[in-house]
Order: sequence, then structure tokens, then C-alpha cells
Amino acid sequence: MTNVDAGLRIVLVSFTADRLAALHETCVRGGHTPVAYAYSRSLKPGKPTDPGSARVVAEITDALPPGMDLLLPGSTAGLARTLTGYRPDLLVVYGFSWRIPASVRKIPRLGAINIHPSLLPRYRGPAPVLHAIRNGDPEIGVTAHWMDEDFDTGPVLAQQGGIPLAEEVTAPELWQLTRPVVSSVLATALEQVLAGFPGEPQDETSASYAGMLEPALHEVDWSGTAATVHNQVRMFRFIGPGRGPLAEVDGRRIRVLRTSLAPAEGIRVRCADAPIWITESAPAPEPAAP
Repeated sequence: MTNVDAGLRIVLVSFTADRLAALHETCVRGGHTPVAYAYSRSLKPGKPTDPGSARVVAEITDALPPGMDLLLPGSTAGLARTLTGYRPDLLVVYGFSWRIPASVRKIPRLGAINIHPSLLPRYRGPAPVLHAIRNGDPEIGVTAHWMDEDFDTGPVLAQQGGIPLAEEVTAPELWQLTRPVVSSVLATALEQVLAGFPGEPQDETSASYAGMLEPALHEVDWSGTAATVHNQVRMFRFIGPGRGPLAEVDGRRIRVLRTSLAPAEGIRVRCADAPIWITESAPAPEPAAP
């Protein structure tokens, strides 16, 4: 890679207004110039716009810096054509649901880097935080890496751990802890890009994948351990209020919203190794009519 003396022209890609703002501020502090934002309005290129995208686009638009363009590509080919006009040096991605092909990555003069919320090579894929909560991890980290043909497999530019996953972890609270780490990791990564650093190859023997949640996780299996069930419930609560797996308890179907591993007021249920207490629940939704 070519060494660069001046600041970089950077296109930022992310999935919320506050993530884009965090990337933007870090780039500017490092002497770089964000020239456009991009947001993937559909789960896959060429597919219909996702429900909820209009709300996110409105939030991003309201927070756009003066003169900043927002790209809403419908296909990778369209993204490639649009990026060419901005003459970017670098693409910085933090949350993009599409696989970015070489035809797009080669447009920025220096390539593309990705910010991923795990200590790669652990938890590659779209749901690293959910899997960390599911597995009872005490903390997560952030990695910046060069993008290549596969998801989250490119050489590492910078990474930092130590972001705690609280017992009552929520997405907004976790983002407040994660934001300064993202900024720190990106700042280091941009310095590495300027220095022409190719990155450290990831250790494939330590790799794991954090895919979308399998359907079985939407039901509680009381034959699992108490900790497994507890972390399953924590994971759904992180996704959003009122979310929880379904369960059969005393002949009733309920949605489990909160549990305790210590004795507490609620419904006591025996798991494989120990009891667990359901401290908050809701009636299960009625089955859909045939």
C-alpha cells in the first residue's frame, strides 16, 4: 500500500446516526475529510426496502453535517458507480448488511476497513454481541480490519477489549461504553492505514461465527442449564423491551422476560443443574389463524 502524507478522503458507512457521528468525529480529529455517508436500506442488494429504514434514514438526515451527501444504494453496482464520483481514499464501514465485493472495495484508493464489535477472529458475522451475551461473556471488544471477500476475515489493524457486559445490559447503555472504544480503535487504524500497514492476519484456529439467531432459541429448553436459560433471556432483553423466548410453565405458555439465578419472588422452575426463577413474564401471543 502507498504511504500518504495528507489526510484521507473517506466515505463512511453505518447503520445509525450516532454511529456515523462517532466515525465522522474520529476522522476529523485525525485530520481526515468525510466526503459522504452511506446506509444500506435493504438486507440484501436489490431487495425491497426494509421496514423501519425510513425512520433510520430520517434520523441520519436530521443529523447530517451541512453539505454532506447520504447515499442509499439499491445495489452494489449502484454503490460502485456513486462512490467513483467522490474519489475516496478509503471506505470505513461499521455495520453494513451487504457483502461488499471487490468491485466496490477497489474504488477507494487504499481499500476498505471495517469496524467489528468483537475481538476478531472470535464472533465473526452479523450478531457478535448477541452471541457474547448468550454465552455469558463478561465483556466484548472492538476490532478494525481490512475488508476482503469474506465477512470479518481480513487482516487486523487495531483492536481493544474491556467493554463490560452488565447483567442488565441494554443496547443504548452498551453503545455509550462502546463509542469511545470505537473512536480509539478507528483512530489507531487510520494511523496504520497512513503508515501503509498491511495488518496482522487473523488466527483461523481461534475463529468462531456469530450468525443470526436460530429458531430454536425462541423457545426455552428447561433441560438446559440454568445459566444457559438465564443468558438466553438476557439476550432477548438486549434486543428490545418486551422481547423474550416462549416457554411452557405449569401447563401455560408464557413469554419469559426476566429471570434470576438466585432465589427471588417469581415462578421457580427446575433446569438441568439448578433452579431458576422467572421474575417477569407476559402471556404468550395467540397462535396465528390457519
